[in-house]
Amino acid sequence: MQFVTADTHFFHSELLGVDKFAPRPFPDVATMNQTIIDNWNAKVGEHDIVYHLGDIALYFTKPPRKAYEAVADVLGQLHGRLVLVKGNHDSRALFKYLAAHNFMVDGHPKYEFHDVGVLLKYNHRQYYLTHYPMMLGIAPQIINLHGHIHHYAVPVKENINVGIDAPELDYLNPRPAFGAPVNFAEIEQMIVAKAADLEKQR
Repeated sequence: MQFVTADTHFFHSELLGVDKFAPRPFPDVATMNQTIIDNWNAKVGEHDIVYHLGDIALYFTKPPRKAYEAVADVLGQLHGRLVLVKGNHDSRALFKYLAAHNFMVDGHPKYEFHDVGVLLKYNHRQYYLTHYPMMLGIAPQIINLHGHIHHYAVPVKENINVGIDAPELDYLNPRPAFGAPVNFAEIEQMIVAKAADLEKQR
């Protein structure tokens, strides 16, 4: 099965607490990290693929290698193969470290890397998977799955925020547990519900 997520922000202590942009009501990053890991692994199988649309982690320490090791340790605990799209908080150095320490899952590398995005076709739609939201204009059957803007939504039906704290997750009943990626059946529900919601607001 294929899943999509974004904006896990592992280790990002500045996000802890409750605010409008990126609510993370956890006492510490260890609790936040473990909650995301547990909820991810409860939903994603070891043989699944997860497209992570950027902002994996934000962790600075010296030497930097210690931060990369810590992030790699967390990612290694997550089920599935990870297709990583670079976010604004993801350094090339982290990607190089992960590439140098890649390992095989089901005969494929654990990590695959993309600087800008991924194009997928699923259920008669094209999906542009990017970190930043894209302005597509009139583009029937093209959906942009993105992250970056956390608890905000682009008021356009073709833009679906799939970050772990995205408001579009409220279109799902039940709302996924914090940190659990969404599958394409859920994404289809989000697309239909957001379009209907925006139509009501016209």
